This record gives sequence, structure tokens and C-alpha cells, in this order.
Amino acid sequence: MGDGRPAGRQVIRSPRFFLVLTALLAAACATTHAVVETDPAQVDAAATLPPGADGALIGYGREIIADTPKSAGRYITARMSCAACHPGAGTQAHRGSLLGVYAKFPQWNKRAHRFIALQDRLAECFLYSMNGRPPPYDSREMIAMTAYIAWLSRGARVGDGFPDQALLKTAPPSAPSAARGAAVYAASCLRCHGANGQGAGTVIPPLWGAYSFNDRAGMAHIDRMGPFVLAAMPQDKPGSLSAQQAFDVAAWVLAHSRPRFDPKRLIGYPAQPAGFF
Repeated sequence: MGDGRPAGRQVIRSPRFFLVLTALLAAACATTHAVVETDPAQVDAAATLPPGADGALIGYGREIIADTPKSAGRYITARMSCAACHPGAGTQAHRGSLLGVYAKFPQWNKRAHRFIALQDRLAECFLYSMNGRPPPYDSREMIAMTAYIAWLSRGARVGDGFPDQALLKTAPPSAPSAARGAAVYAASCLRCHGANGQGAGTVIPPLWGAYSFNDRAGMAHIDRMGPFVLAAMPQDKPGSLSAQQAFDVAAWVLAHSRPRFDPKRLIGYPAQPAGFF
């Protein structure tokens, strides 16, 4: 005031001011960084379902994935749930994640040799992995599963989905060996899946035999089962196996018999009157 400078333009000389300002800027940057680093896929996975009929439909889709025999048992023959290949109802990265999947359809399908919609892909799961028949596309089951996967894909970029969700791209150092895999199975898998590979109820799925996935399912291919086992198994200690062990035990599992897929079986749905649409 007494140095001749006009009031309102005083210079703040205290170093404490600069310390406080620096701390505030650091906190703001940290907050901004935290927002940027938030995984949008996990945000979608953890979100609370909407209220009302929409939430009930999405929730039913999640129930079908989590316990298929209970919620859609009339469409399957296998004694297993979709969650056998999609743990956590499809919310776990590198373990059959469904997060962002809705945004990737329609897509070209090598097996079908055509572009398919998400409903076609779900139908494949019922035909191959569940060794059953697909729910009609206008059924509550099919619509609910589609709604659930759409819910898990809300922030995903169309055509790309969410990054870092697919099966791990890995290969074993040596060619997979079913003989070595037998020892891995005995040490790490037998306690849950049993000596005969039949599992327990619908929580621990059968790995071979009449009630397992058929020979055309995705898991019937070692390049799919190996990376899945590496990331997700054993259930009580996931990630504890090496790539070699994962592929070896996959070779052991796939050396056993399982149902055969009949590609000539006709799949049809009841016709609907035009007014239905």
C-alpha cells in the first residue's frame, strides 16, 4: 500500500502461495490422469443395471450366461453354462470377455463364410459349445443375451470393441504334448474336474464325454483352449500355469472323445404372421 502501487495489483511474495498452487495443480493433474487411465470396459462391467423392464431383460441375459441350464436349459445338451468359456458372465479380459463384443457386429465369419450378426454368433455357441439348438431369434432368451452383451459394450468404438479383451496371443515353446498334459491335469485340474473329466454340476463343466462341448466348438481347437487355460485356469489359481503347461493340458483334454457335430442337421424356427414384425 505504501510502495506506490495501485490497490488491487498487489504482488504476492509469500513462497507458501506457490507451494499451495503447485500442490493444487499436481492434484488436478493426478485427477485428470486417473480419469484417462480408467478402463472403459471395466466401467461397463461394473455398472448397475438400469431400473424397470430394461434392467430386467439385461439381467435375464446375464443369468443365461452365468447359469445356462437353469435359465435356458431346454436349448442345450451339454451339462455346462456359457460361463464355462466366459467366466464372470463375460466380464474378464482374456477369458472369453464379452465386453465390447456388440460393437464388432456384423462381422465376417470364417466358419460360416458370410457376414453374421451377434444373434448368429450366439446361435453358434448353442450349436457347438452347448451341443444343443439355438433359441429362436425372437425369443426372450436370445433378445436378453443380446441386450446384456450390448450393455457390456456401451462405450466401445463401433467396429473395434474394447482393446485388450481378446484371448492372449501366445504359443508354447515346444509342441503341445498330451502325455505331459496328463501330469499337469493330475496336479492342477483333477481336484475340480475329476479323474474322469466330468466336473461337478454346472459350475465345474465336463471337459470331455457326452455332456461336454462338441468337436466343432471353439474350445475343441488347441489354439483357443491353450490361451484360455493360460489366463483362466485353474479356477482357484488362475495364471499359475506356464504357456507350455497350458497347451499341454489342453492337448490332454482334447485327446478324449466328445460329441460330434452334425452339419447337416436342419435348424428352423416357427413361422410368424407378418403382423408380428
